[in-house]
Amino acid sequence: MKKRVLFIGGSPCSGKSTVAERISKQYGAHYFKVDDYLDTFIHRAAKRGYPACKKSVTMAPDEIWMREPSIQCEEEFLIYGEIAESVFAHLEKLDADFIVTEGAAYTPNVMAKPCVPLSTEGTEKEYISMIPTPDFQISHYKKREWVPYILKGCSDKQQAFHNWMERDILFARQVKAACEENAIPCIVNDGSQTLDGLFCIVKELFHLQ
Repeated sequence: MKKRVLFIGGSPCSGKSTVAERISKQYGAHYFKVDDYLDTFIHRAAKRGYPACKKSVTMAPDEIWMREPSIQCEEEFLIYGEIAESVFAHLEKLDADFIVTEGAAYTPNVMAKPCVPLSTEGTEKEYISMIPTPDFQISHYKKREWVPYILKGCSDKQQAFHNWMERDILFARQVKAACEENAIPCIVNDGSQTLDGLFCIVKELFHLQ
């Protein structure tokens, strides 16, 4: 079966899920959100002995969030690299000929790996990234109800949140640099664009009518 897969990478709070959901509803694409399976993929990679994932599943909240943001960012890229085979294996099994999928796991480095091309003959793969500006990112994270749950158990939640935001700012910066280096479309969301406007930009990049 010939498939068309639209990949939206980037970092949190950039509008990836909002755009993907709209593509799914308007064009009938099957929507696969990587974050819904992230824990499963990480634990699977940990069982296979992949070091970054194996380490992450045993860490206490302070061990995760009280580290230097640059170390957290580096580990995030490593984790996404280790779960890539599980992500693409899942995509292979989806019984759909049109898929839109999004997640920070689709980094430029992951998308350049040999495991990316789905084995299904004739599969069309299109990839863009979306990142937020730092101010837009932080303002939206503060509105998310699940943030306290993520930081539960941290001895200094304010510092932990700061480190988390710095990690994601570094992550977005590196994604943007890699996109520019490899001529990958990268949308920077600073909050000034309406959702309709953002959706129109993505539609044009994916050549959706």
